[in-house]
Amino acid sequence: MNTIRITIVIGCAFIFSGCRVSKPGAIESEMAKGVKHKLTVGGKNTPNPIAATPENIKDGQEHFGHHCGICHGLDGEGTGVPFAQKMSPPIPSLSSSDVQEYKDGQLKWTIENGINPSGMPSWKGILSDEEMWTLVNFLRHLPPKGSLGIPKVYKEEQEEHEHMHMHMHEKTSEK
Repeated sequence: MNTIRITIVIGCAFIFSGCRVSKPGAIESEMAKGVKHKLTVGGKNTPNPIAATPENIKDGQEHFGHHCGICHGLDGEGTGVPFAQKMSPPIPSLSSSDVQEYKDGQLKWTIENGINPSGMPSWKGILSDEEMWTLVNFLRHLPPKGSLGIPKVYKEEQEEHEHMHMHMHEKTSEK
């Protein structure tokens, strides 16, 4: 009977010790990056049919602010997004070389199909091909970090939180 208990305890310890989530090492990260860039993400040979004119980049920025800014910030750097680095995997900086090394068609493919199992949704059927391509143009011309402020929803939440905090402080002072 003791042998069975010991076996169960050791088995459980072995199973649960393998279930820890930890940050991948440098080699694992590079291998995953290579697989994504070369095999997993489609569209490598698909050129962007929408010229990167100032007007098209501005259109892409507007779509980005409306659809993507909630997670990526208005600047693609996660500025003002309280959970950006708490996601697993963290929301990447879109100006990083890891993202910018993708071909235009791969960026469009990612926007269209999403990234499973991350939090990146598929925009297929929601955005048109033209809108996705203007997003790619904007991604190629991202503004400096923090230059566009924080998304309105987080700004409003921050102001509301500060207002509530001041209100609570006033009530405490009255006592």
